[in-house]
Amino acid sequence: MNEFASLGSSPRRIRQNNAVAALQALHRLGRLSRAELARTMGLNRSSSGNIIAELTAAGFVRAVQEDASAPSGHVRAGRPGILLELSPEAAFFLGTEIGVEHITTVEIDLAANIVRSSIEPFDGRSVPVEEAIRRAVEQTFRDIPPHRLSLCEGFGLSAPAQMDGNGHASIAPILGWRDVDLSALAKATLPIDVPVLAENDANAFAIGATYTQADARSGVTMFLVIESGVGGGIAIDGKLFRGGRGLAGEVGHLKVPNREERNLEQAIGLGRVIAKYQSSTGRQDVGLADFLRDVNDREPNAVVIAEDWAQTLAFAIVQVSRLIDPDRIVLGGSLAKLYPLVAARVAAHVRELQAPTFPIPDIILNESAAWGSAFGAACMMHQRFLSLDNERFADDPAPDGATKNS
Repeated sequence: MNEFASLGSSPRRIRQNNAVAALQALHRLGRLSRAELARTMGLNRSSSGNIIAELTAAGFVRAVQEDASAPSGHVRAGRPGILLELSPEAAFFLGTEIGVEHITTVEIDLAANIVRSSIEPFDGRSVPVEEAIRRAVEQTFRDIPPHRLSLCEGFGLSAPAQMDGNGHASIAPILGWRDVDLSALAKATLPIDVPVLAENDANAFAIGATYTQADARSGVTMFLVIESGVGGGIAIDGKLFRGGRGLAGEVGHLKVPNREERNLEQAIGLGRVIAKYQSSTGRQDVGLADFLRDVNDREPNAVVIAEDWAQTLAFAIVQVSRLIDPDRIVLGGSLAKLYPLVAARVAAHVRELQAPTFPIPDIILNESAAWGSAFGAACMMHQRFLSLDNERFADDPAPDGATKNS
């Protein structure tokens, strides 16, 4: 059966299925003709036309003139025709990452393009969870004009916490949180009533890194978020693998042999690296940017710290490779910016540690390393909007043809 085909039986469910299928197709495949969209959905032109008319009236889909001079995967004879595409400005989705040293926010549009983002310093260890969420919400909504709020279709939150699929955090050791329903707390804090989802920061990073990239969805991918801690997420063919209790990929708790630090995140996390760097320089006013600059300039003390970081990261990569055999390992988080400067050393250590019979995965720095988790949180809400969890498209069309909100 076509993956976009509707599965419901009642008229209400059929309308919902078909509207969602049309939006999914346009999101994943880009601009399509009416005939192409109908074939993709497995419907005749008449049935798909009704759905397209409703989505167009509601503002989610628009018709555009095909540009004959632009490169296209579709070969058509004759003069340019009319194509359908999502209307990016019709809705937006918000994502926020509450970190230990910063709060990051991202806004994406209906086409999943980033509209704006912000990163602001934040001392997560000294702030209660309620205040952390209040600050995150205030930062997220600060620059959104009141007249645009009605276009918001969801708020996603990520944090370095052990979390179940319902947004309940059992513990966030670095932040000092315990037994907190982050989804409910965030929903109660928002200035508007929209769907809310909360997710572990590494899992959110994994969702965002695969959501808009078709080539990143195939195979097994391990995602590492290297901030104050080290979080991990696993995606298999583009789908997040949570494990039995939602803790799959938590490599930050791997024991590192022959080290004074007890585990991986204590050994290569941002706090430990910067503490070593400050000790080596005798200065407390230096930070990550200074460290990266000194590594790039081959300053001896910084290079020694970077070499230790590379060796320990290689150890983690080898352990992960032997356990889940990933096709690729994607690095994110602020300290992932160190990787390009030591990539050759990481590769050398991996070759030393990895048995010859085991393949070595590709190691990739995510282009959105700094705000990947916030982007993933926004993508979670975009994904929900383009799913049957969104009841908006199940309502009967209004008399004027516009779709009513649920």
